[in-house]
Amino acid sequence: MRVLKFGGSSVAKPERIKGIVEILKGYYTKGEKFTVVFSAFGGVTDQLIKMSELAAKGKEEYLEVFKEFSCRHQKSITELLEGNLQEQVLEETMKNHEVLKNLLNGVFLVREASPRTMDYVLSFGERNSCFIISNVLRQSGINAAYLDARKIMKTDKTFGSAKVDFETSYSNIKKYYEEHPEVQVVTGFIATAKGGLTTTLGRGGSDYTASLLAAGLDAKHIEIWTDVSGVLTADPRKVKKAFTIPNMTYA
Repeated sequence: MRVLKFGGSSVAKPERIKGIVEILKGYYTKGEKFTVVFSAFGGVTDQLIKMSELAAKGKEEYLEVFKEFSCRHQKSITELLEGNLQEQVLEETMKNHEVLKNLLNGVFLVREASPRTMDYVLSFGERNSCFIISNVLRQSGINAAYLDARKIMKTDKTFGSAKVDFETSYSNIKKYYEEHPEVQVVTGFIATAKGGLTTTLGRGGSDYTASLLAAGLDAKHIEIWTDVSGVLTADPRKVKKAFTIPNMTYA
């Protein structure tokens, strides 16, 4: 088993998603057994945070950000999918967006976005991207299925940066994959606590999701794919003179 993970910038545009489909088709045609984890489309998590903050402040501008969010996903669907599959995915996605809109309206009315509410809001990013991409893979001939990680990843109720229940999560992972032989397209970053409450693993949590899957499946390889050249000495957004490290050891 091989676990692959693609970050938000790698799925930021339809043409990049098409490139990923070709990568995965290469594995699939070789008969490789793999599962793949995706983040939300690049910039979407920030959009979700922004619309929540605006709603909590009682600013109706949150609806404009929501509209941008919704239109972006609709556009991606129409560019990536065709025929009946396009219609089905559009319909399901719009239902999902209506739930988000109602949730944001609740935040607007009570003027509060608690950590618990924010985790649920943020889950819509990964759930949208993975649902769309799983169907793009199916259209391309890959026997793929959408897997909401909340079904298998269990945590405590530390909203915003939940602690994983490894024993339960690993047991769930093994059982689910034994019963579902398709190529699973898994939502990174999100999980559930007891009672079914949505939690998140913290920013960058999609890498963590991939690592948990690899451990739970006893995978031989885990691949973290990115669209930047190598590993930098620091965050280039904070350190202007950050440079690429030419050689690294595991230590």
